[in-house]
Amino acid sequence: MQINRAYRYELKPNKAQREHLEQHADVARFAYNWALERCREALERGENRPNAIELHRIWNRWKKENAPWVYEVSKCAPQEAFRDMDRAFQHFLNGRKQGRRIGFPKFRRKGKDDRFRLTGTIRVGESWVQLPRLGRIRLKEKPKVLGCITSATVKREADRWYVSLTVEQEIPEPEPVSGPVVGVDVGLTCFLALSDGTKIYAPKPLEQYLRRLRQRSRQHSRKRKGSSNRRDSALRLARLHRRIRNIRRDFLHKITTELAKTRSVIVLEDLSVQGMMQNGKLARAIADAGWREFRKMLEYKTRWYGSQLVVAPRFYPSSKRCSACGYVMGELPFFIREWCCPECGIEHDRDINAARNLRDWYLSTVSSTGIYACGDGRLQASAGARR
Repeated sequence: MQINRAYRYELKPNKAQREHLEQHADVARFAYNWALERCREALERGENRPNAIELHRIWNRWKKENAPWVYEVSKCAPQEAFRDMDRAFQHFLNGRKQGRRIGFPKFRRKGKDDRFRLTGTIRVGESWVQLPRLGRIRLKEKPKVLGCITSATVKREADRWYVSLTVEQEIPEPEPVSGPVVGVDVGLTCFLALSDGTKIYAPKPLEQYLRRLRQRSRQHSRKRKGSSNRRDSALRLARLHRRIRNIRRDFLHKITTELAKTRSVIVLEDLSVQGMMQNGKLARAIADAGWREFRKMLEYKTRWYGSQLVVAPRFYPSSKRCSACGYVMGELPFFIREWCCPECGIEHDRDINAARNLRDWYLSTVSSTGIYACGDGRLQASAGARR
């Protein structure tokens, strides 16, 4: 089967190449903001919003007299920026039609949105990558890229540059995983509770570095704008944010890969993460856990490795239901982590009990009848299905 995959590597540019990377990022950001302003003006006049192709035609006429410096970079940088802006508008408009809360596209900021995408002839060597108009740039590790490269996205995080190579890859159909069926309950105290009794705790990098993050944020706010001290302070703050993000991403990748390779069926509960984030007391902890990214990774990794992802209905009482006798509690506050079933008298760990109920729900409902996790007649696998 054919899949899309991205390989991410850190670049090791010299001084001249670093300047060219910054120049490409500046042009891409300028083109994105220019296109967004044209779209806003068209909407204010009551006209149709120009799409990416129309914006590129207007841009080609406008840049000759107003921005000749954009000829110093690859033409792909502004072209892909127009496509990004067009997708952002489509996402915003489609979200409004579906009743979802999606914000209006925002202008990109320097230092925060330093990225660009290139297409065309992209080659990878033993320790380098060759990009259009940028030439060969060294990598900090030897790349192992399989498949046909379709695009390269270059992004700056703090003081480091990274390239993500998107490829189209043909892989054989994976053999079904012969592991057990497992119910997975996600939480905050314990990140994952499995139906076999295993508990997995997240590193919680934001909580771990929160004190240092607040300290550096206060120091940065006291620096004079435009000074070199403020630039140095912003770099230290960005490095800490990058470290927090990398710790979380590394943990999620490791745990999702292990689950997808060793479990035949993974049963999750359909949580409304966006709705739960409205709770001011839990929002930071939920964001630090990365629930949405966890499910997103499982969706494509189960497809790659031959396992299945099944999502239980959102209002299935997995926590309040006794996994031994089936008795359902009326109320079970969040702070109660252990409870005793009044019907059969068995002591339950809240998280383990929820995971076992999810596993039993699959075995008794989905596995026996072949219905979808949300009841529409098929089994919900991991081929990108989201609910």
